[in-house]
Order: sequence, then structure tokens, then C-alpha cells
Amino acid sequence: MTYIPWKNYLIAFVITVGIFSTAIYLSNYFGNKKIDQLKSIQDKIAIDILSSETQFSLLSELSCKNISDSVYSPELGELGGKLEWSQKNLVATEEVSSLKKYYALLQIKDYLLAKKISERCKVKSAFILYFYTSADNCRVCEKQSLVLAALSQKYPELRTYSFDYSTDLSAVAAMLQIYKVKDTELPALVIDDELLTGFHSMDDLEKRVQESFKLQEKASTGEKINK
Repeated sequence: MTYIPWKNYLIAFVITVGIFSTAIYLSNYFGNKKIDQLKSIQDKIAIDILSSETQFSLLSELSCKNISDSVYSPELGELGGKLEWSQKNLVATEEVSSLKKYYALLQIKDYLLAKKISERCKVKSAFILYFYTSADNCRVCEKQSLVLAALSQKYPELRTYSFDYSTDLSAVAAMLQIYKVKDTELPALVIDDELLTGFHSMDDLEKRVQESFKLQEKASTGEKINK
């Protein structure tokens, strides 16, 4: 019978504990670092949107020639991507939940501002509001997200805003009520105030976006004729 000294067990135990402790420390370190990055980005977006609102308030005295895509916060999409990573790779925390709510508010703010600028200055743009839920409750939601991402890359003038149906926020709840979005009909899209439920292909959405651009052109042409 082979005798194994108890010291060998102790050394193996210490090494194992050390490995697990290091793994936990690194996970927490990089998780906290990612959250700090999210906070930094959200602060930048908040400043950008406040600046854009101030600029829009001055439009009554300023020319629309100064308005361009630069007034929109470019970090909005970056924050969304990082939040998506955090929800998949980090343990659900109050900080991540809070950032998610704040991101939803920033999106609504950006959406309202972008629509004002588009109407006031005749900036070519189209808008899609996208409502989704977890993969467990919506098998095609992730597939729909990929279609919207590809569509946004193809059309820089398209602005897509994504909202988790389960977000506990009165502003999101108001949007769900306004557009009559139901949790049993997700994914759901709103284009030109029309509610579309279920999965929609790239070709279908592309036609609708192009039609949205045409409606804007007709409205702009009509105003010029009236003037």
C-alpha cells in the first residue's frame, strides 16, 4: 500500500485554492473595469445629448446648414454593445441593471431629438423602434437583432433603437402602451408609427426603410411648393 504524506494533500489544496482565488479575482477585476467603461461612455452620451438639445433650441436663430449627423452621440451604439456583453458575461448586478435603464432613457431622448431635427431641418433619416426579450422567451429575437444591425450598416441614415420589454422603467412602459406592444408578439418593430410583430426579413425591412425615405422626400417637396 502506497503511503501519501498529508503534506502532499495540503500542498495540492493550497494550489487549488490559489488557482480559484486568482480566477475569481481576475473575473471581478475585468468585470469592474468593464462597468467603469460603461459609466464613462454613458456620461459622454449624456453630455452629447445635452449639447444637441441646446443646439436644437438655437435653431430658431441659427441655420440648419450647421446640423449634421455630428450632433448625434456616436457612443450610443457603443454603449449598447458593451451592455449586451455585460449582460451575457457578467453576473447580474444592480449597477448593470441601472446602466441598462439609463441606456433606455438615453435612446428615447436621442430618438425624440433626432425626429425633431429631421422634421425641422429636413435631414434624411428613418427610425425603427425595436422591442425584444430574452432568448428563452423569444427564439427569433437574436436573429431579428442581426438583421437590424446589417440594415443599419447598409443605411447610415437609419437610426435603430432597441428596448428590452422587461425593462422596469415608466418611459419604456409608456412606449409599450402607446404602440400597443404585447409580450406575446415579440419581436416587435415600429416604423413610421406602424407596429410590426414577429420576425421580419432584411428584404422586407429594407423596402419599408426606403419607403420611409420617400415619404420624407415627398413631405419636403410639398413644403417647398407651398412656400
